[in-house]
Amino acid sequence: MPQFEMTRRVQHRAENMYALVADVEKYPQFLPMCEALTIRSRKEKDGKTLLLADMTVGYKLIKETFTTQVLLKPDDVVIDVKYVDGPFRYLDNKWAFHSRDEGRACDVEFFIDYEFKSRALGLIMGSMFEIAFRKFTEAFEKRADEIYGRN
Repeated sequence: MPQFEMTRRVQHRAENMYALVADVEKYPQFLPMCEALTIRSRKEKDGKTLLLADMTVGYKLIKETFTTQVLLKPDDVVIDVKYVDGPFRYLDNKWAFHSRDEGRACDVEFFIDYEFKSRALGLIMGSMFEIAFRKFTEAFEKRADEIYGRN
């Protein structure tokens, strides 16, 4: 049952980092291994947004698509991701953004817990996924630098 957790301080406002991660449709432009992302549905209620999204990830000759529910909670500056369908037995993912340095910086908290249905796919993709997760926060920080400039 692979699990990965990381907290990284970045020199951007929590609200800006949240907005960047919440903009899932742009992931293929900058996120490692993300080849495509399609929003199937979007529902707004009580200041929250629930997305149903298909994400295609690829590494060398392997390409997998999976479906998740993405719950955007801007008031809490949190994004919860729940697995719906695809190559996983389960997947639970959470992003949280904590303001620091009088709002000039934030701690980006990333958590993911998952297991592939196929043991073989788990062996092939498992170690590569951990490397990719480490690069995710770096990719988001680099993207924030491009969009918001460096503080």
